[in-house]
Amino acid sequence: MDYKKGYVYELMDKGGPTDIREPYFKEAVDEMMRARTLCAKANAKMPDDPTYVADLEELFGRKLEDVRILTPFTCDFGNRVKFGKGVFINHSAILSASGGIEFEDGIMAAPGLKIATINHDMYDRHLTYTYGKVIVKKNAWLGLNITICPGVTIGKYAVVAAGAVVTKDVPDYAVVGGVPAKVIKMLDPDKMKD
Repeated sequence: MDYKKGYVYELMDKGGPTDIREPYFKEAVDEMMRARTLCAKANAKMPDDPTYVADLEELFGRKLEDVRILTPFTCDFGNRVKFGKGVFINHSAILSASGGIEFEDGIMAAPGLKIATINHDMYDRHLTYTYGKVIVKKNAWLGLNITICPGVTIGKYAVVAAGAVVTKDVPDYAVVGGVPAKVIKMLDPDKMKD
C-alpha cells in the first residue's frame, strides 16, 4: 500500500497505533535521525559557544530569539514541538516528542525535565506504539527532574514540584508533587505577576 507523506504524523495525532513494520514509519525514523544528529551537534559545542542555537533552530524549524534552551539537550522529533514566547528550558532536558509537545508562553523548566509522548502497546510492545500530546500552558513552572507522561496537560500558572511524575492533567494554578503527582495546594490567581 502507498502512503502519503505525513501519514505517520496523522496516526500519531490520533493517538496511534503505528506499526514499525509499515513503510509509512520510515518517515518517523528519518526525523528521529535528523533530530538526534542536530542535538548531538548542539551538545558537542561548548556552552558559551552561541552557535549551538543554530543547530536547535534547524531542529525546530524556527528562530529561537524568544526561547532559551541550555545544553545538553535531547529531542527525538523536532518537527513535533511548538514553542510560545519566553520559554526557558534548563539543561539536561529529554523530550520524547513524537506525539507532540506544545509549550505556551512563559514556561520555565528546571534541569532534568523529561517528557514522554509515546508508549508501547501493552500486548504488542515491540512493534506497535501509541501516542499522547503533552501541553504545558502559559507560565507553568516545571521543577527539577520531573517526568510528564503521554497525554498530560499542565495547567496555566501551575507548579510541578521537583521529582514529580505527572500521569494526569494538572489544573490551572495547582501545585502538584509526588509519584504519581497529586495536588498539594492551589495558588491564588489574583496574586500572579506576569
